[in-house]
Amino acid sequence: MPSRNLRLLVAMSVVSLACLWNARHSPYAATYVQVLDAINQRYIEPTDKQQMLEAALRGMTSRLDRYSTYIPPRSFRDLRQSLEQHFAGIGIQLSLDPDTKQLTVLTPIVGSPAHQAGVLAGDRIVKINGQSTAGFSIDQAAERLKGPRGEPVAVTVVHAGQTEPVNISIVRDDIEIDSVLGDTRQSDDRWNFVLAEHPTIGYARVVSFSERTVAELRAALESFAQRDVTGLVLDLRNDPGGMFDSAVDVCDLFLPADKLIVSTRPRDPKRQRKYFSTGAGPYFDLPIVILVNQYTASASEIVAACLQDHGRAQVVGQRTWGKGSVQHVLNLEGGRSALKLTIATYWRPSGRNIHRLHPDDPESQPWGVMPDPGCDVPLDAEAFERVVRARNLRDIVRSAGGAGGAEALPPGLAAFAADAARDPVEVDPQLGKAFELLSASPAQRAARDAEAAVAP
Repeated sequence: MPSRNLRLLVAMSVVSLACLWNARHSPYAATYVQVLDAINQRYIEPTDKQQMLEAALRGMTSRLDRYSTYIPPRSFRDLRQSLEQHFAGIGIQLSLDPDTKQLTVLTPIVGSPAHQAGVLAGDRIVKINGQSTAGFSIDQAAERLKGPRGEPVAVTVVHAGQTEPVNISIVRDDIEIDSVLGDTRQSDDRWNFVLAEHPTIGYARVVSFSERTVAELRAALESFAQRDVTGLVLDLRNDPGGMFDSAVDVCDLFLPADKLIVSTRPRDPKRQRKYFSTGAGPYFDLPIVILVNQYTASASEIVAACLQDHGRAQVVGQRTWGKGSVQHVLNLEGGRSALKLTIATYWRPSGRNIHRLHPDDPESQPWGVMPDPGCDVPLDAEAFERVVRARNLRDIVRSAGGAGGAEALPPGLAAFAADAARDPVEVDPQLGKAFELLSASPAQRAARDAEAAVAP
């Protein structure tokens, strides 16, 4: 045996013996082993060891903050797929019709196997591999539609407005999920990153911060070079966050060099860290309005807070969620499951707090990101639903060629077709306020900024 390998084996043996000694001499470990042995040997019924382990881990993390948790194998797989922005499947967005409770295709993903096979928005999925979907939840259907790349899945659909079922065999493939969306689809189904009714105003909707978010957003911004775009609406509403580094890199697109983006404060004060812009992004002068609401959280709050503090963007909408904590994902069971553990809080460039420690913390406390003065535009439940439904309709891919009629609309969305056909600036009060701010003349902007500077 080579001497290097021998030294490594000895070192590992020493570490293993030390860990074993600590475990046996720790009262906590001894109690855990005693309880586990008693359950396994004496409980009236046999127990599943995996379930007992998961229950123990959930119990331990339940005493921590609400963002620290044990992630079991199935959930961890879904988390990895969301952050990596791809999975193997057929490529559709599912909804559950509120009246019939039938599985309905909201829209196929552009370029996906389902899209190429002719699956349409509004299709009712009545069978998967010959099994009726009656009573299926969206999760149950998604589990059956996903699978190994290259394997076929048989889907039986009923097209909107028709009664005869159609059998479609679809070969699963890797599905790429966009994290940056535009306002409407072009004729080739690609995103249009300007407001269709107001093409001088750019529009980019970030639905999550993932591995490719920065590249996707940069591509959207580069498309402005071929247009006379005078401002950008960066829509972060309903964005639950995602990867910390992705949020930092998005801020870097809009800031000159050496501007503080965010700072993190862990348990050990000596390990505090600050993140600064590099000046690598060329969009320092583009006027920006950021849309936020009560579901804007985590990484999206980093972006909104940073650009607001540096005066690079005005924030419109409603106060954000207030998640200013950093989670570390520790792989368990050989990478099958994980422990998500809060290890730090992050702070705005101004030094103000973002994190809302408890859901019942009063509104008077400093947490989250507040809209700029005069830019608080609340939506009641009815208005919120109308805005979301109208936006969903504008996102729909009607057919493989981008053409489709109103008959293809999912039944649950048909009532909102009139709103979807209207100018979204009129349907969406928060977007309307952003448009008002970005449409102002330079003189109006200067006067507005001067008034804000002297406001109490």
